Amino acid sequence: MYALVAENVSKTYENGTNALKGVTLSIEEWDFFALLWANGAGKTTFIGIMTSLVSKTGGTLKIFDHDIDRDPNNAKLRLGVVPQEFNFNMFEKVIDIVTDQAGYYGIPRSEALPRAHELLEALDLGNKKNAVARTLSGGMKRRLMIARALIHRPRILILDEPTAGVDVELRHGMWKYLKHLNEEEGVTIVLTTHYLEEVEQLCRHAAFIREGAVILNDTVKNLLSHQQNTSYRIETESLSSDLPVNRYGLRAIDETTVEATLSRSDTINDLVALLSEKGIVIKNINPKGNRLEELFISK
Repeated sequence: MYALVAENVSKTYENGTNALKGVTLSIEEWDFFALLWANGAGKTTFIGIMTSLVSKTGGTLKIFDHDIDRDPNNAKLRLGVVPQEFNFNMFEKVIDIVTDQAGYYGIPRSEALPRAHELLEALDLGNKKNAVARTLSGGMKRRLMIARALIHRPRILILDEPTAGVDVELRHGMWKYLKHLNEEEGVTIVLTTHYLEEVEQLCRHAAFIREGAVILNDTVKNLLSHQQNTSYRIETESLSSDLPVNRYGLRAIDETTVEATLSRSDTINDLVALLSEKGIVIKNINPKGNRLEELFISK
């Protein structure tokens, strides 16, 4: 079954702005899917349509085969949304924010309260359950919104830049929890993010959307295979004076670090062999920058 099916979804605002120009994509159940949007490409509009906050001009959109126009209640029942902006009462207690959300889905408090405790513990907020929301850090507020979105056990979770402003350590902790949700609990996750390394680490499929239309839609693995060149940063014990700069675009960054650019026909083993021939001892090799970001910019 498909978790989400959008067919030729379009939106033209009254001022004539074409925010969406016929978005068509399908997201399978259990997938971890990235929607990568250029600025102004209609991300907010598309999420608004999914959640019935924005009316579309044309096309159809279904959540687990429930049409958002003809059967909105059942569609929204299967959908959890974590927006980019904090949109809860900052003066409420954490436990109340999560528990009260269940009421919108007809879940009795006797059932919602233990579920809320479970979610807060899983997201490392158990010791903050009685804290007032405004006292939480930015990362804690992000996790609070995830707990709130999951209170009714949705089958698909929409995450709109969930780690924006979150430090690296907390970001990786959230990645771990999201992987658990997807792989162990079977929650389909749709992610929008500007941290494209998240896509490489978490997602199996991704779609690039520019000017309101899908320009690429494939597995992350296949999308990366479109890249013509990959840049690497190599840490060495020391660099020799006869560094072969005419091969692989080799360039010294400092006394021990060199960068190289490999084409699709080159292999990392070729590069290692060349440096070894020059007596250069390699300590570490890492891709430079983000490969998906390079691909997105090139399209």
